Amino acid sequence: MENDKISRYETLLKEIVPLIDGVDNWIGIEANVSAAIKSAFPEFFWVGFYNVKEDNLLLGPFQGEIACYKIKKGRGVCGTSFERDDTIVVPDVEQFPGHIACSSLSRSEIVVPVHDAFGHVIAVLDIDSTSLNAFNATDQYYLEKICIPVGRAIGLCCN
Repeated sequence: MENDKISRYETLLKEIVPLIDGVDNWIGIEANVSAAIKSAFPEFFWVGFYNVKEDNLLLGPFQGEIACYKIKKGRGVCGTSFERDDTIVVPDVEQFPGHIACSSLSRSEIVVPVHDAFGHVIAVLDIDSTSLNAFNATDQYYLEKICIPVGRAIGLCCN
């Protein structure tokens, strides 16, 4: 099972760079990357981006059910990831202090900061699952790798 996950991530990683290379539309980049991840992992409940605006995260392109529009820095899993500038893997969202329940179906979550070429957090990639313990070190490793070219591409077209 883990080998299948790694294989899907390896394929996805090879597809992401050509998908976003030379694109000067951050909405399009985030929309297609969300769709690519969701297509590779249909078992993920929600895949999308929240974009930094001052001390808030604003909803960006996503695949899944409706979501929260605005999250303050330091609030919930996304806001905490933004504040700490660190990936957060949550095996059970009910156990995360201050979890923001945009959907009661979400059981576990991973949030990865997206950096521009200067190392500034410009967005977070948020992925939810309806299963407990859905994310592990493999997800963290590959999603962080995916966020590197995404952040550079967004930073280039928006700064």
